[in-house]
Amino acid sequence: MIRIEIPFRLPSLNEYIDEINKNKYNGNRHKQGIEDDILWFLKKVKTKISRPVRLKFTWYEQTYKRDKDNVAFAKKYILDALQKSEILPNDNNQYIDGFQDDFVYKQGDKVVVEIMEAKS
Repeated sequence: MIRIEIPFRLPSLNEYIDEINKNKYNGNRHKQGIEDDILWFLKKVKTKISRPVRLKFTWYEQTYKRDKDNVAFAKKYILDALQKSEILPNDNNQYIDGFQDDFVYKQGDKVVVEIMEAKS
């Protein structure tokens, strides 16, 4: 199992849409910046994935203000950063078996990602 902790709050879908609406280039700059921030925490991971995996995301939110679906959208940033870092060859069905999203409140803002080999 690979465990990755990202010790800050990732932007929600609504925040991403707000960036896109500012101008057509903001969305991409925003996404690239977030992925670059995540890459710092992926440098510790030495394992390369070559088989299907299942990912468990534990979303820590200090408040209840953001909807769960908006929070979990941030998995897009994480999956794309995993590909950029070459830990994950692709985020298609060949390598991703499924996701689990859990939510923890009132314990700060962060995301813990656990990557486990998929059960056959």
